[in-house]
Amino acid sequence: MARTLGVAVVGFGWMGRVHTQAYARVPHHFPQLPLRPRLVAVAEEVPGRAEEAAAQFGFASTTRDWRDLAADPRVEAVSVTAPNFLHREIGVALAEAGKHLWIEKPVGLNAEDARAVADAVARAGVQGAVGFNYRNAPAVEAARELLASGELGTVTHVRIRLFSDYAAHPEGALTWRYERERGGSGVLGDLASHGVDLARYLLGEIASLTADTAIFVPERARPTGATAGHSRATGGALGPVENEDYAGCLLRFASGARGVLEASRVSVGEQNAYGFEVHGTKGAVFWDFRRMNELRVSRGTTYQDQPVSTVYVGPGAGEYAAFQPGAANAMGYDDLKVVECHRFLRSIAEGTPYGATLADAVHSAVVLDAMARSAASGAWVSL
Repeated sequence: MARTLGVAVVGFGWMGRVHTQAYARVPHHFPQLPLRPRLVAVAEEVPGRAEEAAAQFGFASTTRDWRDLAADPRVEAVSVTAPNFLHREIGVALAEAGKHLWIEKPVGLNAEDARAVADAVARAGVQGAVGFNYRNAPAVEAARELLASGELGTVTHVRIRLFSDYAAHPEGALTWRYERERGGSGVLGDLASHGVDLARYLLGEIASLTADTAIFVPERARPTGATAGHSRATGGALGPVENEDYAGCLLRFASGARGVLEASRVSVGEQNAYGFEVHGTKGAVFWDFRRMNELRVSRGTTYQDQPVSTVYVGPGAGEYAAFQPGAANAMGYDDLKVVECHRFLRSIAEGTPYGATLADAVHSAVVLDAMARSAASGAWVSL
């Protein structure tokens, strides 16, 4: 008989909704999981939003103040999907209250914030998961196994790209995401953090790097009311964009491999163009998030003029079998968060971490901080 686990969500914008839907779906895809999440509370400071969430998803109670969750004995695990500047305060307080944490990246504004949350989780003896969802794609897991097998030879170089247009419109509202004090970094924390996690997941630790950043939309209009997602604003007073729209980085891995990582939130014509190209001495593997269930693979002994084949991943890859019965049936973004939810809950049930952890968040944040230092100095930075 599965045990019920009381869960709460802090912040009910788009990502809070995604986490909530994952809790609702996880028993259907992973029926053997010995825990069944129960939505007991949602905390959201925007008036009316928590009540709407409760009416739609069945949360037992609502609050405007996340601190109420720390004292609520019904709450055993919490999803933290609030803005970046709140991650440290919320994460540390809830961990110290004995709550397991599923927290979105980048876990604060810098490595110091991420480390504070990770340390609090370790001291409290609770489980902590972080939202690096792209590593959960079955094709990405298959690519990692292919690289580890040595079939592609020694990895020589990788290119990782994360291009999007969500901030490309000049009327995009000047929300907390564009402010240093509340958002911290810009596209570094938002998209490059995923790129760093993919780089480490596929190729191992990064030894040194050099980076460059730029702001291409220097001013935006301040919103006149509550915002969600990447809304637009007109007529408000203009204010400065304080963090980067674009980041480019050269990487050197501990293995000796080289890499290029680029991220942009203002790439007109690009919608969620996320992916990687990994080359080895015998072959290569390519992945594009927009064709999430496919890998393009080159392998063999031809070397020159060696062909590339399309491989459709199936039930043998990652958690694919929990969603689809045969290869080439599509999975989507929300499915990756269900996988993430399952691994978080399994960590709680077994007392052993599964999936991306707070330690991964710290490693990513250390690399992002190094990118920022390199961009400011123009120099290579060792990690």
